[in-house]
Amino acid sequence: MSVGRERGFAQVSGARLYYEVTGDGERLVLIHAGIADARMWDGQSETFATRYRVIRYDMRGFGVTAVTERVPYSHHEDLRGLLDSLAVGRVSLVGCSMGAKTAIDFALEFPEHTRALVLVGPAVGGFGPEVDPPEELEELVAADEAGDLERVSELEVRVWVDGPYRGPGVVDPAVRDLVREMNLIALENEASGVGDERPLEPPAVDRLGEIRVPTLVVVGDLDRPEIVASADLLEERLPDARKVVMPGTAHLPSMERPGDFNQIVLEFLEELDG
Repeated sequence: MSVGRERGFAQVSGARLYYEVTGDGERLVLIHAGIADARMWDGQSETFATRYRVIRYDMRGFGVTAVTERVPYSHHEDLRGLLDSLAVGRVSLVGCSMGAKTAIDFALEFPEHTRALVLVGPAVGGFGPEVDPPEELEELVAADEAGDLERVSELEVRVWVDGPYRGPGVVDPAVRDLVREMNLIALENEASGVGDERPLEPPAVDRLGEIRVPTLVVVGDLDRPEIVASADLLEERLPDARKVVMPGTAHLPSMERPGDFNQIVLEFLEELDG
């Protein structure tokens, strides 16, 4: 079933954040990864919108969001500004990678606006476990220094979409192509400058016990070791958390296996609805 969609831009402290709103019901915000933009949720938006009012957006420096002034910012404060512009109060948040970090920081700064968290392939502010770097690191650095952003994007697709345990011929080429395209936009925006990001202080890693809302942690079994460590940390330290491992996926399980991912998330959210 097709659902209606509202699109627009919200002016938030030096940026015009692109957003889409779909469906009706409890508010559900989708926050993309740092190698993507709101299009990474194409496999979720309409399905979730049959039960929820779904908000997805391009963070500052990503997609079609426009930076109007290079000022200090933080992604979780940008999200609060977006929700205020839409007159939206309490929300559930689904965040992937850097989007999960944003969701965690939002929950810490704005607990009264946070109903539940779904943290996918999560990063955690202030947490940096010691793991071996990706084998592509040396080539990545060389491509970056040469200004070859297309090569950087392809290598980052290898690191994150393919993951450390399989080659580039396994993942659906359409998924790899879309991530490469989304990531290239982010790399170009970063090169142009978007302002200085203000980290949450003190960092989230020292405050996880403050998050009391129900939390689902989703991680692919083929993801990078530091991401698996972050998922384990969240399961251990969050007071009301459970973890689901999605086999045969790396850093973007929602794009690799959208049907299975949607079922996992919807079952978790439906439990909250009673």
